[in-house]
Amino acid sequence: MSVVPSVAFRPRAPRRVAAVAVAALAGISLAVVNAQPASAGPPGIPSKATAQSQLNALTVAAQGSSSGYSRDLFPHWITVSGSCNTREQVLKRDGTSVVTDSSCAATSGRWYSPYDGASWSAASDVDIDHVVPLAEAWRSGASSWTTSRRQSFANDLTRPQLIAVTDNVNQAKGDQDPSTWQPPLSSYRCAYSKMWITVKYNWGLTLQSSEKSALQTMLNTCSY
Repeated sequence: MSVVPSVAFRPRAPRRVAAVAVAALAGISLAVVNAQPASAGPPGIPSKATAQSQLNALTVAAQGSSSGYSRDLFPHWITVSGSCNTREQVLKRDGTSVVTDSSCAATSGRWYSPYDGASWSAASDVDIDHVVPLAEAWRSGASSWTTSRRQSFANDLTRPQLIAVTDNVNQAKGDQDPSTWQPPLSSYRCAYSKMWITVKYNWGLTLQSSEKSALQTMLNTCSY
């Protein structure tokens, strides 16, 4: 398979290292350790049986070209309700004890990242991941969509397409599919495969043979 290079990884560790050092001097413990997941999360994650049926129904095709791709062709984040945009909605949905200001920006809260098992107490340390990356969608059929449809895809709150995760992990994932990237926390790979499969199925996107094989391996780890 020809693997398209992932989005550039912009490490932010130095800022965090400094923060940890400051916290240590102050006797403060930062929330960067394993924690229990939030009660909420992406909606519409199917059962193993449903995901298997959807995977079997997906069209296997060669990866399309990235020519012409731009994130601007998938407008996000859009206003969802009042002053809240899609990112802010997901931060509230996936976090616990989230407090927002008058512009809907999260000023405090706690976010558990199921990709790596870390938790954060600053919204700036959290990215909203497109489970099926925008560039991957483009190569899988979205290049022929209208901008309106791509906008709906990029802001999809109905299916498990958006999830709050550690920013560096999201950046490391870039636009890779499951044949080259899977969540570092292996116990979440079952859920991740079901999320990926149902998003591609519901949006009519194709997948490559290597991608399908990786998804099947991940799905086989599911108990339900």
